Amino acid sequence: MHKILLAIFLILGIFQVQGQSFEQLIIRLNTLPEAQRQAVADSFMSAGHTFPYVEHDTLVHFIYTASAQSVKMAGDATGWNPDKALTHIGGSNFWYYTTVYEADARLDYKFVVNGSNWILDPRNPNTCPGGFGTNSELRMPGYIIPPEISYYSNIPHGIVSDSVFNSSFLGNSRHVRVYLPPGYPTANTAYPVVLFHDGLEYLSLCNTGNILDYLIAHQLITPVIGVFVPPVDREAEYAGNKIDKFTSFIIQELMPVIDSKYKTSADPSKRAMVGASNGGNIALYIGMKHPEKFGKIGAQSSNVQNTISSVFSTGPKLNLAFYLDIGTYDIDVLIPMVHGFRDILQSKGYSLQFQEWHEGHSWGNWKGHLRLPLEQFFPYSSSLNVLPEKPDFKLEQNRPNPFHHATMIPFSAPVGSTILLTLSDFSGRLIATLFSGRSNQAGNQIEITNHNYKPGNYLCTLRAYGFQASRIITIDE
Repeated sequence: MHKILLAIFLILGIFQVQGQSFEQLIIRLNTLPEAQRQAVADSFMSAGHTFPYVEHDTLVHFIYTASAQSVKMAGDATGWNPDKALTHIGGSNFWYYTTVYEADARLDYKFVVNGSNWILDPRNPNTCPGGFGTNSELRMPGYIIPPEISYYSNIPHGIVSDSVFNSSFLGNSRHVRVYLPPGYPTANTAYPVVLFHDGLEYLSLCNTGNILDYLIAHQLITPVIGVFVPPVDREAEYAGNKIDKFTSFIIQELMPVIDSKYKTSADPSKRAMVGASNGGNIALYIGMKHPEKFGKIGAQSSNVQNTISSVFSTGPKLNLAFYLDIGTYDIDVLIPMVHGFRDILQSKGYSLQFQEWHEGHSWGNWKGHLRLPLEQFFPYSSSLNVLPEKPDFKLEQNRPNPFHHATMIPFSAPVGSTILLTLSDFSGRLIATLFSGRSNQAGNQIEITNHNYKPGNYLCTLRAYGFQASRIITIDE
């Protein structure tokens, strides 16, 4: 009789677990006799939850279930210090750590078991490659996976070639990879150029080939040539005693060969550099030294040396445009550097896009936002793509974006012109026709409301007389 009552008690406890909050679960586990705790914990773990377990959009519970002496969590949010200890429920193999992150955060992390064993979260299928190996990836409910980072077999793809470049300035050589866009070469076309520092990582860890293919195929940027340059002595070349020699290598040795071999534009407004961390520092430095060669600079989670800040603060305004971003969970010392440099650029009146993300110092962060500097620097409505006889057509970014209930899409078209404005998903499936007919005025605005569209990214496209332009719009939770 006693065994029957115990079994009934456990069954009732398991049913209660399914509908209660995590806090109630922990209270219940701690009040049960130790012999009964494992069954209730197992019931919670087998109930179909995703892990880490998130409640109310921002409350996060990291959970580990195995025998251990200690379990800690380390990641972007801890500066990769394993100082967040998981609590153990006695009488079970259940460990947990509860914290709060923003609803749209995306963070890398690992568990550290028994003080030295760094492992992926066994219950989280989402991972992200990084410079020091693969990490588990926490995606909060409001985080939207960027569609451009994936590979699509149904769109055209660029070609990547590999060449060895020697440097007399540095006394070394390196493999440089060059991305040629689909359809290259086009007659009488001088292609814009974007040079990536830490170039091989931008290809392998940042999915830049996929991103370029996607943005070009969806006419979100003009076709560009990508030059991917790796370091040999990274610290010295990007922020140390070889920084000037590396600059000379790029300007005097590498780019003259690139320009002679490929159909590149010499216009500095059509030449950009992009880098992350110390790669951002060298991009800023070369832009500072040679604005006549590279007129657009993208620096992601960048180091900004005092020399660079000082020159931009006290020197004359240079003919440069910038993209800067930083993560709220980035390396602590970098955050005030980037904020300070942003303030300098704004005070001097530079063209600047600045973004701050609830992410850390990782390739997952940088690849998720690389499209922004590319769209800023190489908009599809550049001279390479816009037909001269259609200068009055323009599709602007919707406001607000992201949106939940409604948003306005501004566009320009000559009075009387026939236009088509559509909304589609990224597989090309038409979601809605937003406008079809003649334009009654030069400046137009279309309001769209959320008709139970799923949260995510969509493509808004304007078509008229052979002109076509697209913008990514985002519907949030």
